Amino acid sequence: MGGLGKTTLVKKVYDDAAVKKQFQSHAWITISQNFQFRGIIKNLIQQLYDEIRQPVPPEVESMDDIMLSEFVRNFLRKRRYILVLDDVWSIAAWEAIKCVLPDCNIVSRVVLTTRVADVASASCLGSLNFVYKMEPLSDKESWTLFCNRTFQSNDCHPNLEEIAKKILKKCEGLPLAIVAIGGVLALKDKEKTDEWEMILHGFGGEADGSGKLDRIKRVLLLSYNDLPHYLKSCLLYLSIYPEDYPIDVDDILLKWIALGFVEEKERITSTDIAMRYMKELINRSLIQVKSTLADGRLDTCGLHDFLREIIVSKSKEQNFTTGATRYYARWPEKVRHLAIHNFTDNPQEFSGLKCLRSVVIFGYEDHLTTTFLSKFLSGDPKLLKVLDLDGAELDSIPKQVFKLFLLRYLNLRGTGVKIIPKSIGKLQNLEAINLVGTNVTELPVEILKLRKLRSLSLGGWSDYSNDYAVWGCKCPLGIGKLICLEELYGIEADSDKIVREVGNLTQLRLLDIAGLRREDGKELLSSLLRLTYLRRLSISCIEEDETLDLQHSVSPKLEFLTFLWLKGRLERVPQWVTSLQSLRILQLFNNRLREDENVIGSLGHLPNLISLSLYRAYEGETLCFEAGGFQKLQRLELVRLTRLKWVRVEEESMPSLRNLQLVGCKLMQELPSGIQNLTGLQFLGFFDMSDELMHKVQNLDKQSEDYQIISHIPEVCTGYWIDGNPSSSKRREVKRQLSAAFNINWYAAFNIN
Repeated sequence: MGGLGKTTLVKKVYDDAAVKKQFQSHAWITISQNFQFRGIIKNLIQQLYDEIRQPVPPEVESMDDIMLSEFVRNFLRKRRYILVLDDVWSIAAWEAIKCVLPDCNIVSRVVLTTRVADVASASCLGSLNFVYKMEPLSDKESWTLFCNRTFQSNDCHPNLEEIAKKILKKCEGLPLAIVAIGGVLALKDKEKTDEWEMILHGFGGEADGSGKLDRIKRVLLLSYNDLPHYLKSCLLYLSIYPEDYPIDVDDILLKWIALGFVEEKERITSTDIAMRYMKELINRSLIQVKSTLADGRLDTCGLHDFLREIIVSKSKEQNFTTGATRYYARWPEKVRHLAIHNFTDNPQEFSGLKCLRSVVIFGYEDHLTTTFLSKFLSGDPKLLKVLDLDGAELDSIPKQVFKLFLLRYLNLRGTGVKIIPKSIGKLQNLEAINLVGTNVTELPVEILKLRKLRSLSLGGWSDYSNDYAVWGCKCPLGIGKLICLEELYGIEADSDKIVREVGNLTQLRLLDIAGLRREDGKELLSSLLRLTYLRRLSISCIEEDETLDLQHSVSPKLEFLTFLWLKGRLERVPQWVTSLQSLRILQLFNNRLREDENVIGSLGHLPNLISLSLYRAYEGETLCFEAGGFQKLQRLELVRLTRLKWVRVEEESMPSLRNLQLVGCKLMQELPSGIQNLTGLQFLGFFDMSDELMHKVQNLDKQSEDYQIISHIPEVCTGYWIDGNPSSSKRREVKRQLSAAFNINWYAAFNIN
């Protein structure tokens, strides 16, 4: 049954370094009940090509199912791969996927999780000994998990032990139920047994006749019912997302705020309050963390299937959320939140929209056109606050959008929209607008009327000439009047006045500014001096040979800054950068710093730096990581340092380093000197390096000195870097670029360990 920990166990194995190093290709596919062969295979192809940093061949899009199957077989035939198929519901789904896999590769592995015994036995081609049946936790294991979750220790309060064991018995040894009810009880007063008694009575009688599945769902329902009202709305809204969908955390926080689910408080921003809500739901084990970013921030989240069933059911009871699909395109008369999945142009009449608060578009096979959207919005949804059209192939914004006077959130990311009309000024309640990856290059002056804007995302990036070109969007003079802005992404610095006005946006947490010229440097530093809440900062120059002049007597403090990206020539590392006490991620790009500037020495004392990327950032022949430097650094990337010949690591340098990658440093012919000092290193990668070095690493004699100095590293890989197209996964790429622009996983073509 669900909640026993099948996926958790497999994920633990799949992510283990000792397992990963045995395979050249890795893929994880979630199947679920809504099995669609074509979507599954295209997802698999995307993962396989993302891993080798190549764009998926364009002809894949026009292939039929038979051609797609043959394409995958040819790719995997000569590779050692591990493939996880998570949550397989039918033998038919397994049989369909099995036909795609080559049958000649005995060193590869396929792992399934399923709730269906017949699927497990049918998938074992050799022996049923390969089936591992998950059992509920023993009483002892259940008690340990319960105490750790509820009391954050192995002990229970003496006055609560008896009632705690009665509650625990209701959980039937199911980890999901134990952590869910533990999350509820952890918030209860440990001195008030009556509150615990109420939880126990909420399960119903001992002999109620219900099956185990119903009792487990009752545990989760108790967790839901125990929520304060403001968290119930937030959780219910997640039912708008498809099963197993990775929910973007930053995006859902904006929607919660726009829909009024977040209670405003003095001196605390709505964003901070919304994040508190998210973390409280995570702490209660009602939301699962799917992924985090390099600096520790939440990236994506999701729902367990059982819990999703419960909130979908609750949502239907309350006409809260409704999904419209190509097979079922009707919705209740008073629907409030509508999700459109694979929509066609012939749904029900556009009525019943007068209570509509939000519309979110997910995947679709028939293109959602501007004409269709115009018809839809003609249904008069006057109360609409959220309109998410991410990825829709629109060429323009329907005029009906500008009649939605209550609209607070508008997402046009990845659409074909070219122009933002002057009528945007009518949407004076707008708080967030996303135009990343569109064809919009300039905003009208009417954007300045949107005084409630908190998030404005523009521009984009590409890999022109292997150089990841960044472009911004021109904003009108007066942008500094939008004083509520907390996020400004992709603004073009086309004049010194724009750079100066940025300093008026004193609430900014995130700033991404492109197109800077040398003469803008001092003005930018003066503006940064006023942005005391800034957490993330990205700066890029107007062209490759332009210098970022960031070394002046003006020295911004930026005490909360955790992420910094600098793209453009630097005469030296700015002094203010070396004093950023909170900085966790630093990415230097095309800076061409000279050897005599002691680049590494100046950065080595940053106390909280965990990730450093140097991409065409250094022109010296030697890099020396001195003793005592980079005490918390976990990841180091040296990419396309074209003059670099030697890397030296002294004792007691980088004691926390886990991942070291060297890419495109063609003049290096020897292993980094002193690499044996990196005793915690888990991954060492050489990609697109000199032929001499690549040959040496791939053919190390186990008796050689070089082998001995790297034999402690679990995973040593070599491969060739072939630049992919960042836009091939455009839904998530822009956010990843901002949070970890060059924090790229380079994967192995060979593995020597």
